Amino acid sequence: MGKYALGQPVWRAEDQRLLKGGGRFVDDVQLPRMAYGVVVRSPHAHAKIRALDTAAAKASPGVLAVLTHADWQASGFGDLPNAKGRKRRDGSDSYVTPIYPLVHDRVRRVGDAIAFVVAGTRDQAQDAAERVEVDYDPLPSVTDTAAASAPGAPLVWDDCPDNICFVHLGGDKQAADAAFNDAAHVITHTFVINRVIAAAMEPRACVGDYNPAEDHYTLYTTLQGVHPYRSQLANRVLKVPENRVRVVAQDVGGSFGMKSNIYAEGPLCLLASKIVGRPVKWTSTRAEAFLSDNHGRDNIAEVSLALDADHNFLGVKVKSIANLGAYCTNSTPNPAVNNLGSVAGVYKTPVIHVDVTGVFTHSNSTSPYRGAGRPEAAFMIERIIDIAADELGVDPVVLRRKNTIGPELMPFKTGLNLTYDCGEFQKNLDMALAAADYHGFDARRAESKARGKLRGFGISNTIERAAGPGIEGSELRFDRSGTATILAGSVTGGQGHETIYKQIVCDRLGLEMDDVSYIWGDTDKVPFGHGTGGSRSATHGGNAVALATEKVLKKATALAAHMLEVDLDDVAFEEGVFSSPRSNRSLTIKEVAVASANPANLPDGMEPGLMATGVRRAKVANFPNGCHVVELEIDEETGAVEVLGYRVVDDVGVVLNPLLLAGQIQGGAGQGLGQVLLENIDYDPQTGQLNSGTFLDYAMPKASHFSTITVECNPVPTDTNPLGVKGAGEAGAVGALPAVANAVVDALSPLGVRHVPMPATPERIWRLMREVKASAAG
Repeated sequence: MGKYALGQPVWRAEDQRLLKGGGRFVDDVQLPRMAYGVVVRSPHAHAKIRALDTAAAKASPGVLAVLTHADWQASGFGDLPNAKGRKRRDGSDSYVTPIYPLVHDRVRRVGDAIAFVVAGTRDQAQDAAERVEVDYDPLPSVTDTAAASAPGAPLVWDDCPDNICFVHLGGDKQAADAAFNDAAHVITHTFVINRVIAAAMEPRACVGDYNPAEDHYTLYTTLQGVHPYRSQLANRVLKVPENRVRVVAQDVGGSFGMKSNIYAEGPLCLLASKIVGRPVKWTSTRAEAFLSDNHGRDNIAEVSLALDADHNFLGVKVKSIANLGAYCTNSTPNPAVNNLGSVAGVYKTPVIHVDVTGVFTHSNSTSPYRGAGRPEAAFMIERIIDIAADELGVDPVVLRRKNTIGPELMPFKTGLNLTYDCGEFQKNLDMALAAADYHGFDARRAESKARGKLRGFGISNTIERAAGPGIEGSELRFDRSGTATILAGSVTGGQGHETIYKQIVCDRLGLEMDDVSYIWGDTDKVPFGHGTGGSRSATHGGNAVALATEKVLKKATALAAHMLEVDLDDVAFEEGVFSSPRSNRSLTIKEVAVASANPANLPDGMEPGLMATGVRRAKVANFPNGCHVVELEIDEETGAVEVLGYRVVDDVGVVLNPLLLAGQIQGGAGQGLGQVLLENIDYDPQTGQLNSGTFLDYAMPKASHFSTITVECNPVPTDTNPLGVKGAGEAGAVGALPAVANAVVDALSPLGVRHVPMPATPERIWRLMREVKASAAG
């Protein structure tokens, strides 16, 4: 209702607090007598540990404890959660890796944790950590995705003889083979989707506090969902009832999927607190994050597209190798497998088959990173379409239009058995091309050429599966003064949850933003929840808040009818006011809330107070979709890329707040652009050492790398949830990866370039241009 109505560009409620320095990040947590932990990490990608001597470290000033694998074993705690339940190609169970918080016999990646030093100050802990002596016997390593399963490759795990963890097959292979046999054209290309790191503004951190009087553990940490995290931490690791564990995650400075796992440092802080009798804090440095955070992407995919003589898509085949790293955490397989549905795209391709092999390497584990497999799958289909258009000599826009699913075909079941419920994919494309003045591009390309620049135009028209089946909880409470509090199960990582959830309540109840408080990320305060991830917060969390609000309104309406002395059907509610044509009185929602606390005001059978919980249970996913158009120039002398225009037309269903939506799309697009043009985790193939372990070597995108990213909406509401919303948090990254890559290739296409590996850095482009020119010269 009013200025806070859903659909209004309401400014973020949390920004006033954050901009004034009122953020509550983990490193801001200060507890009495707090000690500090530092992790001793392996400098080798693969080595046997012949001896470990902690005597000098324990004798260092201020040291309270030096924990090793032996201490962990003595504690009785369990190992960290890992992935199970998949199969290998022969039908046998997938290889399951033990994940020890502290390794003991062998290190399997640079950064493996060997010891945890606890001291009175961080400097004391760091000094002592440098006095831990480890005798290593270095062994050969493999970090390259393609080489991991090659004959003779060094083994990550001795009893996994081919480094293959699992094989996932999807779709109909027989039908796909038949389609390819009947095809007039088969286009095939192998894509390398490089490894990146989330590089969140707030590094991972945690504070463990054990209370011996109650045998109770409290962990303050950076994560995406406190309730499922507490469940795994209590049951799998600490082996205690959940009511003896509290998990708190307040402001989280970015995560993008990376902070969703139980890493070693949280349980180590809890064990250390139990041993030394003091709270223990660990905060990652930026350099340490490169060595200890889970990485993202990293797969090689051979993609084939079959077409008939009229250029209709007949089938798609994908055969990919996914680099899992050294340890298969409980979320590691997800990007490689769970979101391959995006490879179907917005196209009528009748049959699809995917074949995914997950391999171990001596590197950081991979796990979800913004999009979690969706950008990779979108990249595969959108790049192969552009390559097909080039080989067939047709306009890539025309080829897309010919094969795009029309709204009249909804609901549409894809070749990977996903059912799209709604969408106007052709309209997205048309709107984006019009906004980008597609028909005027040839003239602009000629003008650029006259200035010694190569101009490119790239498009992607993508779709993703968002907010899959799941649950989310919330509670709405009114206090005795008539103000309200939302308790939300999802955890904010900068997306603006507070604003959206308050906006839902204010829209439905006619309240002001200042009338509503917001509590999240604390298992002792929020009664039930799941968390953030998979573009689910508006769909699941928003609908949970809306459900709780509806329950509150229903009870408030009944009480208002009693107070107004009219029948329930005679009560109207508008702009926060209850009224009735049968009464000359009116009551605000706040007045009813105040009255609800007094039993004398209530009808028989009504409990005092105005509060309700709402638990959203989603049975199906939704499918946000959109078209990205990128225009850029490449300097033919230097290979430097300048993005000139970036336009997005997105369908995320009902738009709750266009201001926040634009921020989400722009942020995701920035991460996609960063991967295509700049970012790359690079390991030395001989030593397994990380070559890009600081921001001196890992190139992060800056504002100067972007143009304005213009976001326009083509909302097609979905019936899969009451609010009609579709996920938005990852959509920008999904569309950006292929759109930017297509624009780079299009700019270089007059030289004969057909593909540019990621990242398309100026040096790589410069060398590629010279190679092509030299080849053409003979």
